[in-house]
Amino acid sequence: MLIKGLSRHECNSVVEAAHVARLGCCKDGRPYIVPITYAYAGNCLYCFSMPGQKIDWMCANPHVCLQVDEFSGERRWKSVLVFGRYQELSQEGRWQREYMHAWSLLESRPNWWEPGGLKPAPQGVAAASPHIFFSVDIEDMTGRAAFEGEA
Repeated sequence: MLIKGLSRHECNSVVEAAHVARLGCCKDGRPYIVPITYAYAGNCLYCFSMPGQKIDWMCANPHVCLQVDEFSGERRWKSVLVFGRYQELSQEGRWQREYMHAWSLLESRPNWWEPGGLKPAPQGVAAASPHIFFSVDIEDMTGRAAFEGEA
């Protein structure tokens, strides 16, 4: 098995093809990693979540990374790391247009609210949904791929 670096174009292709990533954030020196669905457009990843630990942590430290992978056989894979900044999108004001754009991209996919809309414990019924749309503005992207072959 050989491993090679991916070009930015190859990284973009992996990220465009996938819909689930592992989101990493950090607060007070402690990492936190969770699966999240996303949509990719322009230089942003658009995501949805309910309020909770990841949102709290990203508000405290907006530097995040996402890991996206693609497996095409036992010894063939591609893995991309996306580094960027968290930005909460509001339904009103400056971020309203981006909020609507995120919603339109995400809602076109089946089960787009999972896993961001699920909580591990039963939740009471709220009068209004406290859902949050956010973007990750991409600052850098790197990737590697493994494939069969000889050096």
